[in-house]
Amino acid sequence: MSAHAVDLRSLVRDIPDFPRPGIAFKDITPLMADAHALAYGVRSLAEYARPLQVDCVVAAEARGFLLGPALALELGAGFVLARKPGKLPYETVSAEYLLEYGAGQLELHTDAVASGRRVLVHDDLLATGGTAAALCELVEQLGGEVVGCGFLIELAYLDGRERLAPRDVHALLSYES
Repeated sequence: MSAHAVDLRSLVRDIPDFPRPGIAFKDITPLMADAHALAYGVRSLAEYARPLQVDCVVAAEARGFLLGPALALELGAGFVLARKPGKLPYETVSAEYLLEYGAGQLELHTDAVASGRRVLVHDDLLATGGTAAALCELVEQLGGEVVGCGFLIELAYLDGRERLAPRDVHALLSYES
């Protein structure tokens, strides 16, 4: 498959006032529906992560699950699911987090990340950094090492990157406003 550049930004549409007034939602469904854009996005995230020698990719439901498993496959790594409370059937560890429009909690199975494993935290979008910070906390609770945080989109004006410091953060698209 060729690595022709794709204008990913042109396939992300803004939905004003979703999920509540004042939020400009970045809808990636047009990008996901385009086979070339989808492949390009996954390959581009993998190019960032490959030198990090990732053992597994961890992502949160639901939109982190869209590219996370494909990214893990591209890297030859495992995929770890972070889910909302009560969704995982085995023993869990949990972390709470705040979003720009609410609060939440995520859980990982206690055996999902072995001590010393090199982990890429992934989500489709980095906003305030709450979800990604919770993922990092969960990985570190289990003894894993967060070697990077990779995102399709970053809303730079919400300073999520600073919240994840000093961890390495990479996003394919950045929006300044």
